[in-house]
Amino acid sequence: MKRVLFIDRDGTLVVEPPIDYQIDSLEKLEFRPRVFQSLAYVAARLDCEWVMVTNQDGMGTPAFPAETFWPVQQKIVRALENEGICFDQVCIDTSFPEENRPTRKPGTAMLARYTTGEYDLAHSFVIGDRLTDVQLAANLGCRAIYFAPAEQGMAEVEATGLAGVCEAVTDDWWKVAQIVCSATRRVSLERHTAETDIRLSLNLDGTGRTDIHTGLGFFDHMLDQLGRHAGIDLAVTVDGDLWVDEHHTIEDTALVLGEALGRALGDKRGIARYGFSLPMDDALCRVSLDLGGRPWLVWKADFHREKIGDVPTEMFFHFFKSLSDAARINLHVEAEGANEHHKIEAIFKAFARALRMAIKRDITDHTLPSTKGML
Repeated sequence: MKRVLFIDRDGTLVVEPPIDYQIDSLEKLEFRPRVFQSLAYVAARLDCEWVMVTNQDGMGTPAFPAETFWPVQQKIVRALENEGICFDQVCIDTSFPEENRPTRKPGTAMLARYTTGEYDLAHSFVIGDRLTDVQLAANLGCRAIYFAPAEQGMAEVEATGLAGVCEAVTDDWWKVAQIVCSATRRVSLERHTAETDIRLSLNLDGTGRTDIHTGLGFFDHMLDQLGRHAGIDLAVTVDGDLWVDEHHTIEDTALVLGEALGRALGDKRGIARYGFSLPMDDALCRVSLDLGGRPWLVWKADFHREKIGDVPTEMFFHFFKSLSDAARINLHVEAEGANEHHKIEAIFKAFARALRMAIKRDITDHTLPSTKGML
C-alpha cells in the first residue's frame, strides 16, 4: 500500500503573509527556505502519493477573488513540478472557520478516497504549520510533522494532547525530509506476567523527553538519565511485585527496554553502530558498546553499599546483563570512584551517551556498518 504525504500550503510550502494571511498576488509569494531541495530529495527516494491540503478562507468572494488566487496557485505548482515534485491531488476548502464544514481541516471529507483502506496511513504524514494539521493527522490515523519552531511548537502540541501523533516539531525542511525518508524508529511494547505489568514506548529520534514510573525512585532517576542523555524519548510504567522485592521490576524492565531497542533499530542501515566514555565528580566511567547483534557484557564495577536509594546494588549488573541480552548489544562497563551514587549514575549516563553515538543515523547512507552483510 502506498504512503501519502498530506502537505499544507500557506505557512508550510510558502511563507504566509503576517497581516491578511492571503497570498493574492505574485508579489506576496515567497517559498520556504530549502523546500525545493528537501522535497526533491523525498521525491527521488520515496514512492508515495502527494496531496496538497489547504484552507483558503473565502476564496471566490469579493474579499478574496478567485482570479487573484489561481495565478499564485499555478505558480506554486509549476515551480515545484520543475524540481520533480508533482502533487497527485490538490484539495482546497474555501469555507470560513465558523461554518464548521467537514471539508475544512481538520475535517477529512475532502480526503475520503484515502480512508478506504487502500493506503498505508499509519506510515503516512501530515505536514503543516497549524495545530489543525496535527489534528488532521490524528483524524486520518497518520503521523504529524508540526512545521513550527521546535521548543514553542512542542509546548503547543503537548498542551493540546496531540503529542502522541506528532513525529516531530521543526521548521527546517531538510529535517522534515530526513524524517519522511527514514523508517520510523518508534516502538511501543507491553509485557504482562504474574510478576510485572510493563508498558514502554521508545523513540530513538526523540529529544530526551521521559516519563518514568516504576515504583522505585532511584530506578526512575536512572532511567530518566538514560533517556535524557541518549536523546531518546522514553516512557515506562511498571506495576511490579515490589512487596516481594525489586528484582522482577528491574529485570523485566531491562528485558522490555532491550527488546524495544532491538526493534527500533530495524535493519541498522546507516547507523554509527559503535559508541564510547564519562567523568562525574570523583567517579570515572568507561562504557563501550557495539550494536552488532552479538550480546555480551563485561562488567568491572564494584559497589560497597547494599542499596542506593531503594535499589539493591547487585541489581545494576543484572539490569545491564538483561538489557544487553535482549537488545543483542556487546557492552563493556568499567567504573571507579568513592561515591556509590556518583558511580552508578555515571554508568547510566555513560551508557546513554555511548548509545546516542551508536544509534546516530545518516539517512543518506544506506550501507550496513558490517562486512558480514547483516547485523
